Amino acid sequence: MTQHPRSLSTTVDEFVEAFNDNDLDRVMEFFADDAEYEPGDGAKHQGRAAIRAEFAPQFAGRYGAMRFDVHDKLVDESGRRAAIRWACRIDISGPRARGVYPLLRLLGLLRYGSRMVWQGMDVFHFDAGGAITGKYSYANFKIPPMKRDREKVWTTR
Repeated sequence: MTQHPRSLSTTVDEFVEAFNDNDLDRVMEFFADDAEYEPGDGAKHQGRAAIRAEFAPQFAGRYGAMRFDVHDKLVDESGRRAAIRWACRIDISGPRARGVYPLLRLLGLLRYGSRMVWQGMDVFHFDAGGAITGKYSYANFKIPPMKRDREKVWTTR
């Protein structure tokens, strides 16, 4: 497990950056060995291996190129908690979208176009060393309230 002696605010920023760089190995370095992840769909993934398995399709491009833009961040250093409100931008037009499930890609293109966005939030719990012990995501996962992404400047790494 990697220790993170920096501030929790910086840790959250670097965690989101690793997601946006599509670097699953780097993302996993932020988690404690016994961490838990609840993606908001009722499931619970315990331990790094289970969390990695849950994240793997996303990092393989199964849902397109994804980028998280953080709108708000609240950090409680003494309580070892943080929360972020984000927009998830998905692009199913570029090379990183080749792995998108064909039916999902077709439905997305027909309903939203090649780029879409939806909103959510994550709550993080950290151990004394700054490793994530819990990541709890909140959004409407059954039918994502997506819309066409009309941002003029948008890049994926």
